[in-house]
Amino acid sequence: MMILVIVIFGIVGCRNSSVNESKKENVPVESWSDGLKEYEASWPNRFDFGRSASKEFIAKWDIDVRPDGRGLPKGNGRPAYGALMYKQKCASCHGKNGYEGPEVKLVDDGSGANIIGNYWPYATTIFDYIRRAMPFDRPGSLTDQEVYDITAYLLSLNQIIDADDEINEQSLPKIEMPARKQYVLDDRKGGKEIK
Repeated sequence: MMILVIVIFGIVGCRNSSVNESKKENVPVESWSDGLKEYEASWPNRFDFGRSASKEFIAKWDIDVRPDGRGLPKGNGRPAYGALMYKQKCASCHGKNGYEGPEVKLVDDGSGANIIGNYWPYATTIFDYIRRAMPFDRPGSLTDQEVYDITAYLLSLNQIIDADDEINEQSLPKIEMPARKQYVLDDRKGGKEIK
């Protein structure tokens, strides 16, 4: 038993003394980028895997919608139709009224949580987010018609549009969201500008 303790103490002591000695010597630490240029120079011009993306393939993924409405597809949506779609495709995560589900609240429940009505600055980006990311288990599976209808329904639930209003690619960018005034453009100058 005594021999074991001496052996362990000796190993720990040796390790500690070598650590302390390296600290004293101020050995320079290599940067992650040391040798990177030489490594990159060894790369071939092509890796010979994959294929060039076709215009059709790019168009399928180029679906972003900007705050000003650029990128919105032709179409329209009504809250009444959106209520049916919401019940089928959204309620299991967000609750039947938009606030009692296990996931993010979409409608005010009095808790002060960030919701569509008090947080989103642009109605067009609601459409964009739903089209790209929802439903959670099948993102991107909704048709443009379903997305328009669900967006209309959520805007109606948040009392931003009336229950009998219709939204489309012209009207959606014109909707004034209550939270828009809380956002400011980044107009800083000088130094690195990130926009």
